[in-house]
Amino acid sequence: MNKYIFVTGGVCSSLGKGVAASSLGALLECRGLNVRMIKCDPYINVDAGTMSPYQHGEVYVTDDGAETDLDLGNYARFTSSPLSRANSITTGQVYDAVIRKEREGRFLGRTVQVIPHITDEIKGRIYAVGKDPDVDVVIVEIGGTVGDIESIPFLETARQMIHELGKINALSVHLTLLPEVAGGELKTKPTQHSVKAMQEQGIQPDILICRAPVLLDEATRRKIALFTNVETEAVFTSYDVNTTIYEIPLIFYEQKLDLVVLKKLGVESRHADLRPWKRVMEQFNARKGKVRIGIVGKYMELHDSYKSVYEALFHAGLANGVEVELVKIDSSRLEGESDPETILGAKHPEGPVDGILVPGGFGQRGINGMVQAARWARLNRVPYFGICLGMQIMVIEWGRHVLGWNDADSTEFNQETKHPVVSLLEEQVDVKNYGGTMRLGKSETIAMEDSKLFKAYGTKHIWERHRHRYEFANQYRKEMTESGLKIAGLTPDGSLVESVEWPEHPWGVGVQYHPEFKSRPTDPHPLFRDFIAAAKDFKERRGK
Repeated sequence: MNKYIFVTGGVCSSLGKGVAASSLGALLECRGLNVRMIKCDPYINVDAGTMSPYQHGEVYVTDDGAETDLDLGNYARFTSSPLSRANSITTGQVYDAVIRKEREGRFLGRTVQVIPHITDEIKGRIYAVGKDPDVDVVIVEIGGTVGDIESIPFLETARQMIHELGKINALSVHLTLLPEVAGGELKTKPTQHSVKAMQEQGIQPDILICRAPVLLDEATRRKIALFTNVETEAVFTSYDVNTTIYEIPLIFYEQKLDLVVLKKLGVESRHADLRPWKRVMEQFNARKGKVRIGIVGKYMELHDSYKSVYEALFHAGLANGVEVELVKIDSSRLEGESDPETILGAKHPEGPVDGILVPGGFGQRGINGMVQAARWARLNRVPYFGICLGMQIMVIEWGRHVLGWNDADSTEFNQETKHPVVSLLEEQVDVKNYGGTMRLGKSETIAMEDSKLFKAYGTKHIWERHRHRYEFANQYRKEMTESGLKIAGLTPDGSLVESVEWPEHPWGVGVQYHPEFKSRPTDPHPLFRDFIAAAKDFKERRGK
């Protein structure tokens, strides 16, 4: 029988449930178990696709085109769990499915209720992920905090499954906060109340992970165990680290979290192969020097808006033995009469950036600032990486400043432009049978063999994930290429441009897809790896 672990949180949000669940998954994989990860999000949206990045952070896209919560990105970076739309369960999805069944008469006239119909729908979706006979453990993270009205159906589902499957097959892992008050004293009362709230939902936590500034001493663990009805050996600390979140699997291993979980689930202990995570920390500690990467984007106030991009840059820094300093630049600052040198170059008080990355985004705000940044990088031969919108910015900039089309633009931003160098699929005369909907999920790119794209991947056949509506306009392909812009990647039928590169430039690469979603600390993405290598080389050459 499959084993199920329900990870919940209390006291307050943003304690790190996603990282804790992912780290536990990583440890169980290190012990040879086949793990699957699920995120239950209580919001009523069907998915995260229409949410503002300021509201909910980035939208993580799976191979099958699901637009999901950013926690699935944590799962992908820490574990090998395959991820699809089945691994993201929202209140919106659940209620939509139940209402559709009711309209079809599938409940045979019965009154449709939260229990059993909503909870049965949630259970069915969880069991579907674990039905593969090769799966050993399914880790289910329930979003929000205990006590939230939106989370109640998911907590009730967890209660039912723990009751039906038995404690040997289903565990409750609860993450709580131990705040530090004046004088440095850690207060256990919030944790006690959080566990009490779980017990009121009918769930007795089996394991507590306490978020605290420091490792809990034995006396504090015993006190927490006494007041929460949890064994002392099952009280763990997720303490503040001054290194990286990728040390957390090792921190949990040192506290024997994985051994306690296996013992409670009745799984025979297996040797833990922690070499990949130890190697990550060795690379982290061996870094020398830093490169400053300017992130020129639209959603700079919230770090999670570009979470996967920032993590991929960190991974690439590990691969190149350098620290990557993120220089977050709101693209609006580069508009108007702003001198790029004061923001990007030598006139900046902290010095120039060593590379520029323009990430994805939607809407007109700040676009001209991104164009300014791309032009500055091209003329100054500064490494540039354009992702999705960032590639389209390269095309717009080339049209304006190389071909001399001052009004070159995307029809997303200017419907009246005479030079729509980026446009919707159905606006392009040579593209047929695609429709105008967003391209979502995994698709193939063919890399040109003389391109930096091919050099990075080492193969012509590339599979990456998309999330966009607008494309390089084919009607301008001839003028663009004849003036020097290099097309580095195409769809297999050659109908859509997937990548462009600047000619005679150290590293000016744009891709229409989102490579950041496939980067891991143990396996950095090749494009990010080569981008940081180019930035490192550029900094060294500039210093000579």
